[in-house]
Order: sequence, then C-alpha cells, then structure tokens
Amino acid sequence: MERTYLPILLLLGFAAVNAVAILGASHLITRHRPTPVKQQPYESGMPVLSDARERFSVKFYLVAMLFIVFDIETVFMIPWSAYYTQLSCAVPLVAGACPAGQASFFGLGEMLVFMAILLAGYVYIWKKGALQWD
Repeated sequence: MERTYLPILLLLGFAAVNAVAILGASHLITRHRPTPVKQQPYESGMPVLSDARERFSVKFYLVAMLFIVFDIETVFMIPWSAYYTQLSCAVPLVAGACPAGQASFFGLGEMLVFMAILLAGYVYIWKKGALQWD
C-alpha cells in the first residue's frame, strides 16, 4: 500500500524542496536596495488612483461567486469524461472497449441532463440581470 503513494510523496517532496531552494537562492543572490519609488504601492504596474478601502458594488461579488460556481460545476465534467466509455457500455468493458452492439445512451444522457441544469441556471441569472455591470 505504501508503494502506491510513493510517486505522489516524491512529487510533493520535490515541489517543496524546489520552492524552498528557489526562495533561498533568491534571498541569497539578490541585494535588497529599497528606494522611495520601489516602496510605493502599485497595481498591475499602474500607480494607485484611489484608496484601497473603497467599497465595491454587490454586483462585483455576485459575478465572482457565479464564476466560481460555474467553474466548479465544469470541473465535474473531468471525471465524467474519464469514465465515459464505462458509463456508455451496457456490459463490462472488454480490453478497454465496449463490445459491438452494447453501447448505451446512459453516459451521454447523464451529462446532457447535467448541462441542461447548468444552462437553465445560466439563463436564469442572465434574465435576472446578474451579469450586467451597469
């Protein structure tokens, strides 16, 4: 059982060691020379135009939440696509393929239902005006 997790642990260990090594090398190699210009805050290379504690419209947060919801729902398509062949075969797979004449509509049908629900939610928020920036 431990051998099955070994590649994952090696990858995580390599990523952690690599991150620490890069940060350490950056700290040791570069010289920190602060100047008043370097200490000024900026956003995307532009000078700050207003106070950072400015209030945002609720629409901004609504669009952000809708993006996250639809993004997470589209991630559910990845496991479906990985098991599509198994889901669309009425009998167990033979050599990784569905035997002739045994294909079913189940795998595609369940994704069509899922996408119909997504589309209904998208049309609903579109009609409610949640995606308008005005």
